Amino acid sequence: MGPLAGIRIVEMAGIGPGPFCAMMLSDMGAEVIRIDRLSHKGTGHAANVLNRGRKSIALDLKNPAAVAATLRLIASADGLLEGFRPGVMERLGLGPDICLERNPGLVYGRMTGWGQTGPLAHTAGHDINYISIGGALGAMGYSDRPPAPPLNLVGDFGGGAMYLLTGMLAALVEKGKSGKGQVIDAAMTDGTASLLSPFYGLMAMNMWTTDRYSNKLDGGAHYYGSYECSDGKYISIGSIEPQFYALLLQKCGITDEAFLAQQDQSQWPELRNKLTDLFKTKTQTAWCDLMEGTDVCFAPVLDLKEAPAHPHNRARETFIDIDGVTQPAPAPRFSRTQGQVQSPAAIAGEHTESILQDWGFSESDIVALKSVEAI
Repeated sequence: MGPLAGIRIVEMAGIGPGPFCAMMLSDMGAEVIRIDRLSHKGTGHAANVLNRGRKSIALDLKNPAAVAATLRLIASADGLLEGFRPGVMERLGLGPDICLERNPGLVYGRMTGWGQTGPLAHTAGHDINYISIGGALGAMGYSDRPPAPPLNLVGDFGGGAMYLLTGMLAALVEKGKSGKGQVIDAAMTDGTASLLSPFYGLMAMNMWTTDRYSNKLDGGAHYYGSYECSDGKYISIGSIEPQFYALLLQKCGITDEAFLAQQDQSQWPELRNKLTDLFKTKTQTAWCDLMEGTDVCFAPVLDLKEAPAHPHNRARETFIDIDGVTQPAPAPRFSRTQGQVQSPAAIAGEHTESILQDWGFSESDIVALKSVEAI
């Protein structure tokens, strides 16, 4: 059933980090209902993994009856999450003050790029912008070209959704002591900066510079990076520790004494060039046969289609199939209360009436909402 079984969450439909957080809550057993716009009713796709595990109700939130119905749903929920610009929920009549007055125990999660306050709070933006001022984007990529965006994993999902999830879970735990809800202001800029905490520590200890591609973990070190093979595929090595580095040299048959100066940063570019040439002498499969499963700290670089077939992922059932759609299984894993994917993604408004019934609305209530075109 999952460790969050019995927890009820209202999700205001959005994009990116909000749905990802809701997916995680559902995967861990919470009952999450998604409120979609009535104008979007009938849209969506069952293969949209980000929306899995939740039922959908479509409401016209410009209609006072729909707002009243939403507040009634919120009144019996443990948490709410929304990802609108600051002030939108307030203008809808669904701001935290109103919702917490109706339900003092509500955990009210707010997901934005810039945060609820600050000079950029009301400005449009996307992941790449948030991780830019957070300091992450400027630390990634090669030194001789613009910083490379790491998909939208760092801001939207790492610095955004996972911090909203952590905040909501912490607030739910605290609510168990105090009986009171609270508002979580999760900003992707804040979360991105938080993810960089170790690197600020390294800078303070003079163990990291702001020069891209010149540090131990940003590709600057020859022993930590990815390399092309003879078949055009890639491998990754992370032989940081001396014993793992020694094994790398042994497995690769390297006897060049220049490689003994592992931590001499002035030698890193030349040693990387030598490894580049070496790894192009064999195919990815050949290097896997030689080093995978050893303490070299090695792995093949796989694409999204290849990853599910890797033997380790297959053994752990890291990927699952839901109605013909290959997707990551719920994570993390729990020894007693393992979560599961509750359902494929819902079409907008697919469960409007059943949600209202399950959450305490009578048939006459539903008829009344239909009569004023609130649903």
